[in-house]
Amino acid sequence: MAYKRSPMPPARQVFSDWRMFLAFGFGSGLARIMPGTFGTLAAVPLYLLFAELPLWLYAALVAAAWLFGNHICTYASNKLGVHDHGGIVWDEFAGFWLAMFAAPAGWHWLLIGFVLFRFFDMVKPWPISWLDQKVKGGAGIMIDDIVAGLFTFVCIQASVHFFAL
Repeated sequence: MAYKRSPMPPARQVFSDWRMFLAFGFGSGLARIMPGTFGTLAAVPLYLLFAELPLWLYAALVAAAWLFGNHICTYASNKLGVHDHGGIVWDEFAGFWLAMFAAPAGWHWLLIGFVLFRFFDMVKPWPISWLDQKVKGGAGIMIDDIVAGLFTFVCIQASVHFFAL
């Protein structure tokens, strides 16, 4: 589904409510153009911290971000009265972190992961498009980005293991 052109809430509404603040990716979702891309960019510094963790702890953080994201995205969506408002970008955070799970170190892998994730999130090939249309609420906001992250993860891992990039 394409970016929703709903009016952005005032910054004070986002910054004064911790659930809105997180749903809007620490404010990155307030970007007037491409809030999803800005949200993914905002997820990168935390990814760089998470990448140093043991894989089991990284996986637990991604799972927690997904589950917690269902709550905060539902809250923000209800508060704004718009399902999957374009400024809600916590789904990009969780999806990107999943995409980069066990990715090799190096700026080129970060760039490949970023570009692939944004591609899958924006183009929404099947089943991402189907999930985006059929699943509602916070789970619906999160699921298309989680699957885009899974597609990116598979592409990165295939590149590492089969093509020795």
